[in-house]
Amino acid sequence: MPLNASIVKKNTFRAHNGRWQQFGLLMGWAIALGGYSTAFAQSPALAQSIEPAAPSNLCPVPALERVQTHRAVAGETVESLANQYGLLPATVRLMNPALTGNALSPGQTVRIPPFNGVEVTTPAGSTWQTLASTYQVRADVLFEINGCSATVPRRVFIPGVSGLPGAVAAPSPNPVGDPLDGYPFAEPADLLVSFGWQPHPTEDRLVFNSGVVLAAIPEQAVLAVGAGTVAYAGTHETLGLLVVINHDQGLQTRYANLANLRVAAGDQVSSGEEIASILADPMDERRSSLYFEVRSNSDLGWVARNPGDYIPELAVR
Repeated sequence: MPLNASIVKKNTFRAHNGRWQQFGLLMGWAIALGGYSTAFAQSPALAQSIEPAAPSNLCPVPALERVQTHRAVAGETVESLANQYGLLPATVRLMNPALTGNALSPGQTVRIPPFNGVEVTTPAGSTWQTLASTYQVRADVLFEINGCSATVPRRVFIPGVSGLPGAVAAPSPNPVGDPLDGYPFAEPADLLVSFGWQPHPTEDRLVFNSGVVLAAIPEQAVLAVGAGTVAYAGTHETLGLLVVINHDQGLQTRYANLANLRVAAGDQVSSGEEIASILADPMDERRSSLYFEVRSNSDLGWVARNPGDYIPELAVR
């Protein structure tokens, strides 16, 4: 049965410090899967897309480094520009404080962010948690879209539309059925590291874990937790063998620390189907484990979710 919360907090980093070193401290780092993660970030409609590009980085490019410069032509307005780039007019105005009115002059340059939000200057001593409280945006989301920096940069991008003038929140869809109705093993396993903010194993600071780590034994079968399409199955430079599966309702699951892949990109899998086996820890087979993530597609890209919200056995009790 999964470890309770107190045991996880006390023992995770003492007993499994080597595991975090092997995973390269994945805490809070989006698995940006090369070109295909960029395509996924464009629109929730692409939630079931498949690109064969191999993963290369653990973090997305910071949002402020993806800001484009648009040179206006005759007849363009703030509203037409916002429509062209899929943004709210308020986003364009907030990113370009010098703009007055709606009309744009030919040749005028306009900064265009990758998605709705605003660039802000952070107060000295800011943390991702304090910014999350100030702007009502999840700390892990702020951390990831601003490049996974341990310290908060002087200028950051705050995503979303809730704080923008004239923004209207879209109603939440009513999900039909549960696309994640399984478990990654045939039997429940000990939860070695839970989702969310955790003490750093060697430094006096908190870091964010985007997934969970489950105890395993070498060659143990890894199972798909829901029906879906394999978006990627191959080697990651940090994670080793990696499988990514897209599911209904814009959900995605990711499985790492694997051996003997049983699936390939484009395969349709059913819930409970074996997709790989567990790789033996080269230093100590007793430390073998599975790294597992659940993500949801959004205009911000693939956002990490608490696996325990979808798979009760993975929730800390």
